[in-house]
Amino acid sequence: MRQLVIWIAGVAMLLLLFVVDVVTGSVSIPLASIVEAMTEGNDSLYHTIIFDIRLPKALTAICVGSALSLSGLWMQTLFRNPLVGPYVLGISSGATLGVSLYLFVFSLLGISSVFVSSWGMALSAMVGAASLFLIVLLVSFRLPNSVSLLIAGVMLGSVATAIVSLLQHISDPDSVKLFVNWTLGSLSGVTWDKLWVMIPLVAFGWLMTPMLCKPLDAMLLGDDYAWTVGVKVKMVRFLTILSATVLTGATTAFTGPIGFVGIAVPHLVRGLLKSSSHHLLAPACMMCGASLMLLCDVLSQLPNNGYVLPMNALTALIGAPVVLWIIIRNR
Repeated sequence: MRQLVIWIAGVAMLLLLFVVDVVTGSVSIPLASIVEAMTEGNDSLYHTIIFDIRLPKALTAICVGSALSLSGLWMQTLFRNPLVGPYVLGISSGATLGVSLYLFVFSLLGISSVFVSSWGMALSAMVGAASLFLIVLLVSFRLPNSVSLLIAGVMLGSVATAIVSLLQHISDPDSVKLFVNWTLGSLSGVTWDKLWVMIPLVAFGWLMTPMLCKPLDAMLLGDDYAWTVGVKVKMVRFLTILSATVLTGATTAFTGPIGFVGIAVPHLVRGLLKSSSHHLLAPACMMCGASLMLLCDVLSQLPNNGYVLPMNALTALIGAPVVLWIIIRNR
């Protein structure tokens, strides 16, 4: 009964935050105009703001929050570590390296930044994330356990971060500013055409959830136990990494690296549901992560002066206390 109440409250909260996110922004729109724009489909300014700006942004928040939360759950289970997140294997660092190469090569070659496009940044981020994933995948087949893979992922991410730092040091200020703005994370740059690319990629990661829940439940007790009950540990590890990489890479490419959501949400869900079953945790993480990103998007517009607060700052303010509580609780 308790879990049923939590699920109903979660769905209601998600729908409420979605509506609030659509109707909230720097431009104040009367409620009657919102209803008219959504029902009659006119070509007014309000209709353009709602359907071309706010609605894609709200859908992006749902995709990003659910993807990062699910990816974080997979990584915490795979490595049996409560403090890892979706970026632990360096996928975000690979995407960041791809964007930095795209931006800073223009700078080093003396090409004007007017040739830089948001699509180019997204595609370069995808290429960077995919390249690092292939390296991690090759390394994973030569490592005996998940702990070694975790260390290898951290080291690869450190190498990518070091290269990014060197490129920043020798690039011009305009390119560095573009790069820093991308790393702050933003949902507002995702339009409908980008959303139609991101949704199928994220959906691919979602669709792998049913086949991963049961074997990951067994792997909670260790790889040896999972192997004795018939789980193909290496195959499950590969599929888990693939799902997490697609979810993380697809969202990072279009919104930049958004931290703490993938770490904090799985722990919030475990505390609420009092369960370790992935059949419950996975959909709950997706719902809770989507709600959290919608909430952060609403809070980012609270100044109501035309400026939008950095998404990474808000997620850190919410997620960091959760992670700190985990550390203190587990001593």
